[in-house]
Amino acid sequence: MLFLVFGIGGERYALETRYVHEVLPYTRLAAIPQAPGWVAGVLDYRGQPVPVIDLRRLADGKAAECLMSSRILLLDYPAADGPRLLGLLAEQATGILKHDGALMSTGMQLEEAPYLGDVLSDGGALVRGIEPSALLPDAVRAVLFTQAAGALAE
Repeated sequence: MLFLVFGIGGERYALETRYVHEVLPYTRLAAIPQAPGWVAGVLDYRGQPVPVIDLRRLADGKAAECLMSSRILLLDYPAADGPRLLGLLAEQATGILKHDGALMSTGMQLEEAPYLGDVLSDGGALVRGIEPSALLPDAVRAVLFTQAAGALAE
């Protein structure tokens, strides 16, 4: 399997490339009023509004830094009405990792972070997987895509 590797607060995380629609440079985002703090805003992607989640703020409460290695990862996110684009603001998104072994369970599932998946070993260091389908709580998912469309219209 191929993984896109990025950082959150000094730790390494990975996302299977099969979920990734496109990787974009960091760009200015339109705000979404009343959205949770970890919603970075909405991106105008080829005329289509795409909500963007700040992965670092979601994970540890601190806003992602605007680094040369910061990227917006566009995902094909599963939604009730079919796949929708969802952006993830990620720091240190600079590498691809090929991993042929099985991912390993940590034996822990945190209710506050259901998006944290299994881990893989990369040269003796553990890299934590991200499960895209678990990134958004149901209530946020239902509202976010609707509000993203409205934010671009304003």
